[in-house]
Amino acid sequence: MTNLTLLLQSKQLPRPANPQAAAIGLERWIETADRTDDPALASFARQLAETPEARALLEGLFGNSPFLTDCLLKDIGFARLLFRDGVDSGFAAALAQCDLAGESDDMKALMKGLRVAKRQAALSIALADITGQWTLEQVTQGLSALAERSLQVAADHLLRALAKQGKIPLANPDNPSEGSGLVILGMGKLGARELNYSSDIDLIVFYDDELPLYADIESLRQPMVRLTQDLVQIIEARTVDGYVFRTDLRLRPDPGATPVAVSVAAAESYYTSVGQNWERAAMIKARPVAGDIEAGQRFLSHIAPYIWRKHLDFAAIQDIHSIKRQIAAHKGGRTIAVLGHNIKLGRGGIREIEFFAQTQQLIWGGRNAELRISDTCSALDALVRAGRLTEAAAEEMKTAYRFLRQVEHRLQMIEDAQTQTLPKDEAGIERLAAFLAYPDGAAFRRDLLHHLETVETHYSELFEESPSLTVAGEQTRGNLVFTGGESDPDTLETLAEMGYDNPERVASLVRGWHHGRYRATRSERARQILTELMPLLLETLSRAASPDTAFLRFDQFLSRLPAGVQLFSMFQVNPKLLEAMAQVMGGAPFLAEQLSRRPGLLESLLTEPDVATLQSAEALRGDLDHALGLAKDYQDVLDIVRRWNNDRRFLIGLHILSGKLDADAAGPLLSRVAETTIRALLPHVEAEFARQHGMPPGPDGGISGGGISGGGISSGETGGIAVVALGKLGGGEMTIGSDLDLVFLYDAPIDAQSDGPRPLPAVQYYARLGQRLISALTAQTGEGDVYPVDMRLRPSGKTGPIASSLESFAKYYAESAWSWEFMALTRARPIAGPGTLLDKAAETIRHILTQPRDPATLLADVASMRARIAKEKPGTILWDVKMGRGGLVDVEFVAQYLQLRHAADDPSVLDQNTTAAFEKLIEAGHLTPENGAALIAATRLWRRLQGLLRIAVGDATFDEEAATRDQKDALLRAGDAVDFDALKQNILATAGAAQACYRALIDDPAAALPDKSPQEKTR
Repeated sequence: MTNLTLLLQSKQLPRPANPQAAAIGLERWIETADRTDDPALASFARQLAETPEARALLEGLFGNSPFLTDCLLKDIGFARLLFRDGVDSGFAAALAQCDLAGESDDMKALMKGLRVAKRQAALSIALADITGQWTLEQVTQGLSALAERSLQVAADHLLRALAKQGKIPLANPDNPSEGSGLVILGMGKLGARELNYSSDIDLIVFYDDELPLYADIESLRQPMVRLTQDLVQIIEARTVDGYVFRTDLRLRPDPGATPVAVSVAAAESYYTSVGQNWERAAMIKARPVAGDIEAGQRFLSHIAPYIWRKHLDFAAIQDIHSIKRQIAAHKGGRTIAVLGHNIKLGRGGIREIEFFAQTQQLIWGGRNAELRISDTCSALDALVRAGRLTEAAAEEMKTAYRFLRQVEHRLQMIEDAQTQTLPKDEAGIERLAAFLAYPDGAAFRRDLLHHLETVETHYSELFEESPSLTVAGEQTRGNLVFTGGESDPDTLETLAEMGYDNPERVASLVRGWHHGRYRATRSERARQILTELMPLLLETLSRAASPDTAFLRFDQFLSRLPAGVQLFSMFQVNPKLLEAMAQVMGGAPFLAEQLSRRPGLLESLLTEPDVATLQSAEALRGDLDHALGLAKDYQDVLDIVRRWNNDRRFLIGLHILSGKLDADAAGPLLSRVAETTIRALLPHVEAEFARQHGMPPGPDGGISGGGISGGGISSGETGGIAVVALGKLGGGEMTIGSDLDLVFLYDAPIDAQSDGPRPLPAVQYYARLGQRLISALTAQTGEGDVYPVDMRLRPSGKTGPIASSLESFAKYYAESAWSWEFMALTRARPIAGPGTLLDKAAETIRHILTQPRDPATLLADVASMRARIAKEKPGTILWDVKMGRGGLVDVEFVAQYLQLRHAADDPSVLDQNTTAAFEKLIEAGHLTPENGAALIAATRLWRRLQGLLRIAVGDATFDEEAATRDQKDALLRAGDAVDFDALKQNILATAGAAQACYRALIDDPAAALPDKSPQEKTR
């Protein structure tokens, strides 16, 4: 048997790395031949095993590759064809088998035929490669041709099936793909005709639903998506006959959000609007490989301006470098090695050669069409012709490329595995060297290192100026890059080391940003800045106690941004801004929600006023007045006031969160901001109202003269409205998120009337004016609202008029008010309106509070009221510091009771602020220093904790188990405790002391009373 074509054309034979496996393989070869029904085939197989040259080749296959052993033993008849007629004839027969399979209308028969063809082609190509008969280019092109033929046969079969079902028409029934608009692009190695031996095939499937052919089809999406799914099934599914090719559809536009088949129009829109540089790089190798080839070429010509930009795109270097580093981040990828080194993704590997060419093609290909070549070696030659690469460098890179691809093929032929990783032990290297026909492992190692180092040298020179995409500092562990369609293992590892519990979710969301899923990231410039910002952003968010929570809140914030360039640029220039943002996202859901709804709040940090400015009412007024000087109309006034107010409150919240300011000290600042806001709005509201209804009537029944001042109508008269604050604003104890308890007063006779085009009686005038002010504070504009307003503390509550005259106000409290209304009035403070009217209002309130009252009735009312509240709204002091016993309600009740009890005899005890009232009561001798100190300490602790909890959880109940470390740390600072157990002990002790004071001053004396008050009986 000396005339066998395969042996005559062989140039090299591998040594069997495993002689025992070679011997067993020969035995199985003979046994398989003996079981055949063809005596001639059995005789041929025996003679082949006895022929020295043929036996050496068989041993080289059996002793190195279980996969090729299986291919030979499954089809000895095809093996005979290969030995007799050679690998070219064998490969041609395999392609013919593809065509034969396509003649069947049965999908199972088609799948079986394609798998037989794949096995025959795999054996033919392997023998051509191992014996040195085919060049690398012939090997990769042969594998690519098999993939194309299989895809085309499958696509035609599926198009015919859809037509038979009546779901689509066919332009040419004899050639179903022709004119179908079905575009199947081969990407990566398939597109460049560079498939490796056990390669996946990267595909993108488009369909042109705008073809006249489909004018009567309501929707082409569903049948084309189904066709694509069936195509993958035909090619990829593993059956008893094996598989054809593994497929990957993840290079399509935004694979996490799009179906497996995308319309041509949608694809063109995507690439020209939000396509990224890595996708441009991928499109260099794109090629129509099946389906409607003309439609595919038409599509690629339409997006050519996106791929090949006429300007020199040096920005692409950074993106492509990041792709390579993402791939290089795999284990074995960071240094040049032999044992366990990844010859594709590692340093000096195949991917570096590919990207060396692709990057320069992207940069220069827009102006030089000769560089628009998909295969790697031809691209390197084109770069030489274009003067962008020396001939010597190109030859070195091509030689290395061919060597590494040959090694890659041998690795994959062993088990038909998609691997590029070298063995991890010396014995494995020796076995691979034998399969490559090296005399020993040392010789192979020398050649391998030489080529890897050559590639690494050329590649590093190209990117030596590239910026880093790693995490800076001593804790650097790996890259943070998010290009491509899947997560990079090393990036996931880095995220985990940074403290993220769910790195996969983080990576997936970041890829979504880069895909332009949010409005803020749809511009190319925004994505470029975001790429550069990403390491700092993730590092900053990782410093939150719960990095995942902080990241998800930032993602929500980003999803609501209308645009991103300005914000991302601000983060770049002002890292402090990024720190502040991360602090909010990590520890303050309430502020984070505000920030998500109003991203412009962040800008306030760029011109951050210091705390001293916030403490000065005069400075605040001047600041807001200056801002309002830019208002062109009333709507501008509302927007400017909202911006100014929200900026200041947000800033105070950040100061509380960071520990620069405790929530108790922040109460007066927040109250001053609210006062300044109301004082600034009131004159504009009055002026707008006066345009329709005239100036407000004054106390003599006439019309107020003069103009508008900072606090309301200014005329020397008392015409106008007085805004009286109660509750937390009245006491100067506001928290973030506090509403406003307000009462409106005026001084005018009941028959007085305004003088405008549509005059109103005084009662109606001031009621509507008050409602206008409420609307100015609560209405939603593009800048949000200012404050919720609660008017239930006005005379007669919900049923009472919005605004009351001073006379009716005084009469109500003299004749009809309940004890709780007197208690609420202890915090009443006039804050905006004409000066004379404010003085009158303050005098009226003081007169009401200093009236003599029955001590027993007052005591019984206060005790009964607190008992009813405790029953209806029970609270636990951990963490309801308002309603829990010994909490804010208890201490405020004590302060209000004692003021009402003693104000008639000693008006000096009156003060709207709770702690200030306690201090005055101590000084006047109505409260012992011991009890006073306990009550003041409790009030301050509760205000600090409540103020912080409002920032941390808003109106929700604080959950100690779910709280982040940031939130707990902030509470520790507020409670001046070393740990959380100590904080809770302090809270319980403080509440116990405050409740003891409450019992001693109210509960116990009330229990000793002979009967309840008349008011309580009425209730």
